[in-house]
Amino acid sequence: MNNALLNRRLQQALGYTFVRPELLTQALTHRSYGALNNERLEFLGDSVLNCTVARALYDAFPDLPEGSLSRLRANLVRQETLAEIAAALKLGDSLRLGEGELKSGGFRRPSILADALESLFGAVFLEAGFEAAQRVVRGLFDPLVARIDPRASGKDPKTELQEILQSRRLPLPDYRLMGTQGEAHDQSFIVECVLVKPPLSTRGVGKSRRAAEQEAARQACAALQK
Repeated sequence: MNNALLNRRLQQALGYTFVRPELLTQALTHRSYGALNNERLEFLGDSVLNCTVARALYDAFPDLPEGSLSRLRANLVRQETLAEIAAALKLGDSLRLGEGELKSGGFRRPSILADALESLFGAVFLEAGFEAAQRVVRGLFDPLVARIDPRASGKDPKTELQEILQSRRLPLPDYRLMGTQGEAHDQSFIVECVLVKPPLSTRGVGKSRRAAEQEAARQACAALQK
């Protein structure tokens, strides 16, 4: 698939079409590709993202205190979440990477995907202003906000599982990479979370190894809390 078609598909998924295609190109350019890359756009996009998600949480949960809102925001804007959204958008297919990053699979590396997504937010902000960038962010993050249970701890599953086991003075879990599935450009990782006591094994699948570990840990937490 040629770059123009990939970029058009990406813009459709974002819900925004760039008037200045050079901004889109820059947002998709990793520093390994050239001097005119997306690092400065990422800086802008990070601020837009944090402000927008903060407002979304503020509106959605009027009774939550500042500390709880901060924890929820941290979970939503962390690298893992951004990389999962980027993978769902197939953003990696449109990235411009240097030869070394291409060979090492940089188009599916969570840090690169997360940075590029923030760069896109920054590029929209530069071209059309905060309200336009906010609409793009809200379009991607509102479904995640809607799924939040405000009664939950706000901690990521691996941390929650560790704390449950420590409170019961039980051995910590072991995470084992069991393999991968899918094509190279759309690969998923399979991780097993193994507990010695109580004997328990759960499996998680994710677009990154960390995401798969978190899913396996989430299932383990649910099993322990039954």
